Amino acid sequence: MHPAAEHSPLGKASEYVTAYTPGLLFPIPRADKWAELGLVADRLPYQGVDIWNCYELSWLLPTGRPVVAIGEFRIAADSPNIIESKSFKLYLNSLNQTVFASFAAAQACLERDLSAAAGKPVHVLLKTLPQAQAEGLEAVPGTCIDDLDVHLNVYQHPSAEQLRCGQGQVAEVLHSHLLKSNCPVTGQPDWGTVVVDYHGKALDHASFLAYVVSFRQHSDFHEQCVERMFLDLLRLLAPERLTVYARYVRRGGLDINPYRSTQALTWANRRFARQ
Repeated sequence: MHPAAEHSPLGKASEYVTAYTPGLLFPIPRADKWAELGLVADRLPYQGVDIWNCYELSWLLPTGRPVVAIGEFRIAADSPNIIESKSFKLYLNSLNQTVFASFAAAQACLERDLSAAAGKPVHVLLKTLPQAQAEGLEAVPGTCIDDLDVHLNVYQHPSAEQLRCGQGQVAEVLHSHLLKSNCPVTGQPDWGTVVVDYHGKALDHASFLAYVVSFRQHSDFHEQCVERMFLDLLRLLAPERLTVYARYVRRGGLDINPYRSTQALTWANRRFARQ
């Protein structure tokens, strides 16, 4: 368990506060996990973002009429803190009876509070339901490795030793829908689709499938699962470029989508079918 997470609202009975309460947000420092992975804050080997989408977001207009919206929140991968997900949900629920004059006013409030918790500016975009519907779904890019004929029996110990190189140099995109890990506090399952886009030594597809499946009983937060994958592939493939991201299935009205890359990219936020 992350040393700070035991003090979070995760796994505990919670009162759902309907009065605006920014103090509900519970930041968890990234530094401990970075140290575990051999990383230092000012020398991270990646750029990236954690994109959160909220499907349970509402507030009141001055007339008393409720508004519903979809929220997109972008938290920089090098921010000092992640925001614990249940505290995020409790905070968002505290807006239900809060009056905002406009989408812009609600957005400004969210940006202020989330940035304070993350320790770095958080970009917030609020969408109407027609706007979100118009965005539609995206097909998962690249080659799916899920139907490879392999025998697997490791479900708890993801390790770079499971990964192997193939032949030559390649530029390819691979994906798997078989990513599953567990919340390090509650043990609840987190389901996701992982995508790897790289140019470097060829990655043996069967070994990568075994590696993805080995997260199945592993306990860690979404962000740190993706960072572990990125680092293990970076060390194995010595790539010219590497991007690893996961689109997780929503839980409690929130989905979390970490992106890590050797490049500065513009990150699209398009839902996959399971989201």
